[in-house]
Amino acid sequence: MTDELETTALEQSSEITNEQVETAAPEAQQESQPVAEAEPAPAPEPEEEHAPEAESDTPEPEQDIVQQTFKTKQEVVARVQEIAQSGEAGDKNELALLKQLFYKFHNAEVQEAFKAFLEAGGEQEKFVPEIDAAEPAFRDAMQTIRERRAAIQETLEQQKQNNLKRKLEILERIQQLASTPEEANQNFDEFKALQNEWKEIKAVPAERATELWKNYQLYVEQYYDLLKLGHELRDYDFKKNLETKMRLIQQAEALAENPDVLQAFNQLQTLHQEWKDTGPVAKEIREDVWAKFKEASTVINKKHQAYFDAIKAREEENLAKKTALCEQLESFGTEGLKTFADWDGITQKIKELQAEWKTIGFAPQKMNTAIFERFRAACDAFFEKKNAFFKDLKEELNTNMAKKKELVEKAEALMESTEWRSTGDILINLQKQWKEIGTVPRKYSEDLWKRFTAACDHFFEARQAATADVRNEEKANKEQKLGIIQQLRELAETEGENIIDKVKELQQKWSEVGHVPFRDKETLYKEYRALCDKIYDAYGVSQAKRRLNNFRKNLAERMESAGSTLGDERQKMQRAYERMLAEIKTYENNIGFLNAGSKKGNSLVEAMNKKVEKLREELSLLAQKIKAVDEQMREE
Repeated sequence: MTDELETTALEQSSEITNEQVETAAPEAQQESQPVAEAEPAPAPEPEEEHAPEAESDTPEPEQDIVQQTFKTKQEVVARVQEIAQSGEAGDKNELALLKQLFYKFHNAEVQEAFKAFLEAGGEQEKFVPEIDAAEPAFRDAMQTIRERRAAIQETLEQQKQNNLKRKLEILERIQQLASTPEEANQNFDEFKALQNEWKEIKAVPAERATELWKNYQLYVEQYYDLLKLGHELRDYDFKKNLETKMRLIQQAEALAENPDVLQAFNQLQTLHQEWKDTGPVAKEIREDVWAKFKEASTVINKKHQAYFDAIKAREEENLAKKTALCEQLESFGTEGLKTFADWDGITQKIKELQAEWKTIGFAPQKMNTAIFERFRAACDAFFEKKNAFFKDLKEELNTNMAKKKELVEKAEALMESTEWRSTGDILINLQKQWKEIGTVPRKYSEDLWKRFTAACDHFFEARQAATADVRNEEKANKEQKLGIIQQLRELAETEGENIIDKVKELQQKWSEVGHVPFRDKETLYKEYRALCDKIYDAYGVSQAKRRLNNFRKNLAERMESAGSTLGDERQKMQRAYERMLAEIKTYENNIGFLNAGSKKGNSLVEAMNKKVEKLREELSLLAQKIKAVDEQMREE
C-alpha cells in the first residue's frame, strides 16, 4: 500500500460494533448499582460507673448475621418459608440478609433477560421484565414473619407493663415494712419472699428500670437498718451477701485480664445483675464493698469505652476515605469522552473505586447511609450518561457506515482510471474524508476497509508501474542537487576572490536541474538556500571591510587631487550621512503607511525593506569613514 494510504491501527481498533453499543446499557446499569451496605449495629454505650445501681431489663441483642451460604434464589425462599412455618420470630439480621440475597438473585436474572433481549434485536426502551414467580411466595413468608414479630413485640411490651406494676407493688410493701422496727421484725419472712419474687420478675420499660432499682436498693437497706430482732439471722444474711459480693469483686477484677473487651464487658453485666439481686451487707462496710466493685467495674468500662472510641475513630477515618472516593468519582468529567475507549477508561477507574469502597469499613452510623447514597448517586450519574452516549453512538456509527460505503463505491469506480494525476488527487481526498468520518460498527469495519484499500492500492500500483521512468529521473535529479549542495558547503568554508562567481555558477546549475521526488523537495531547497545566504553574508562583510581599508589608503590622494582639507571631506560625508538618515526615515514612514492602509502592498513593502536594509549598510560604512577622518585629523 502506498504512502498516501497509510493509516494508524488506532482507527480500526477504536471502532465499536452494534453489539457493543447495544450491550453497553445493561453493563452500565449493573455497574451503577454498588452493593447496598447494611447499617452497622449501634455500639452499646459503656456502662456508667454506678451501673450496679441500674437494672438492665432490655432483651438480649439478636445474634449477628448468620454465616450461611445460599447459592440460589430458591434456597433463599425455602429458608424464609421455613422460618415462617416454624412459629418463631426469626433473627432480624438473618432476615435482612435473606431479603438482600433474594433481590440480588432477582436483579441478576433481570439483567440476564435484558441482555438476551438486546442481543435478540430488541430495543432498550421496550424491555419489560417478566414477573418473578418466586416473589409472591417470598413476600407472603416475609409478611407472616413481620406480623409474628410485631405480635411478639406487643406481647413483650404488655409483659413489661405488668412487671412494672408488680414491682411497684413490691416496692410499696417493702417501704411499709421498713417504716417501723416492729414491722421489720415481725415480717422478715414476708420480706424475703418479696425479695425472691423481685428477682424472678424480669424486663420492665427501660425508662423506669434505673429508678425502680435505686428505690428497691434504698428500701431494702432501710429495712435491714431497722431490723432489731433476729440479729443472728440478719448477720447470717449479711455474711452470705458479703461472701457473694466479694466473689463478684474478684470475678470483676479478673475480667481486666480478658483480652476480649466485649466479652469482658458482657460478663461484667452478668456480675452487675447478680450484684443487684444480692442483698445488702453490714452498714459499716457497705460503702467500702461497693467502692471495690465500682473500681473493678471502672477498669472494664474504660476499656470498653476505649474500644468504642477506637471504633469511632476508625469510622471517622473511613468516612474521610469514602468522602475522598466520592470527590474523586465526582471529578470525572464526561464532556471529553468521545470513543468507547474513553468511556471504558473511566468505567475501569470507577470499578476500581467501587472495589476500593468495599474494602473500607463503616462510616459513623449517622453518616453511613448519606455517604453511600452520595457515592451511588455519582456512579448512577456517570452510567446514565454512558448509556445515553452509546445510544447516540449507535446512530452515529450507522451514519458513518453509510458515508464510508459511499466512499468505497467512489474508489471502486475510479480504480481502473488512467488519469494518473487527477484521479490520484481524488483518491487522496477520499482517504482524507475516510479518516475524518470516524468509526463504524466493528462487524462491518473490516470488510469496508479492505474494499476501500483494495481499490486505492489497485490504482496507485498501476500508476506506480506507469510512472516508473519519471521517478527514476527525479532520483537522478536529486543526486545532482545533493552534489551542488556539497560544493556550496565546501565554498562556505573557503576564502577567495572568486567565491561569489562560483556560487552564481552553481545557482545556475541548480535552476537547470529538473524535478526531484516531492517528499525531498523542501528539505533540499532549505539546505541549498541556507548555504547560499551564508556565503553571501560573509561576502558582504568582507566587501565592506575592503571598502573601508581602501578609503583609508586613498584619503590623502583624494584630498590632494581635489584640493580640499580633512575638514572639507568630513563636512561632505556628514551631509551625505544626514541625507541617508532622512531617506531611511522617509522609507520607514511609507512602509508604515502601506502596512496600515493596504493588504495588497506586500511586494512593495518587501522591496522598500530591502532598500532600507541596504541604506543602513551604506550608512554604517559612512559612519566608519567619518570616524577614520576624525582619527586622521587628531593625528595631524
